[in-house]
Amino acid sequence: MDPLPHRYEVHLRALPQGPVALATADGASLECQPPPQFGGPPGAQSPEYLLTEALAGCFALTFRALAEASGLSWQNLRCRALGTLDRVEGRLAFSGFELEAHLELSEEGDRERAARLLEKAERQCLVAASLACPVRLAATVAIRPTGSAR
Repeated sequence: MDPLPHRYEVHLRALPQGPVALATADGASLECQPPPQFGGPPGAQSPEYLLTEALAGCFALTFRALAEASGLSWQNLRCRALGTLDRVEGRLAFSGFELEAHLELSEEGDRERAARLLEKAERQCLVAASLACPVRLAATVAIRPTGSAR
């Protein structure tokens, strides 16, 4: 890891109508629009979805790093993230996030360690730690039968 602090530069271009163009300083780009709940088109990225995606992605990458460091062998991680936007103290804000994680292992003996690592990933996820609302994790760990593919 590079020494802290890390900085993440994003450039934005917006016109009076249409999508907002976002680009990182190193070239990744995307467009966002309001979600359908605010009159935007269905299927477009929105700041609300991007924040929820950032939480889910950070959780998964944090788990991956923890599993690698601990030598945990795993097969597949699926996660459903749900962000709830509501009126909080008189303004619109996220009131909470839920992560439903399902992890598949190849060996029965690692189930408890895997569950602990999932919980640790939620606690150490930097996006979750940066939010001003609660993040709740519901995790399950299953053993994938040998020879099955997904």
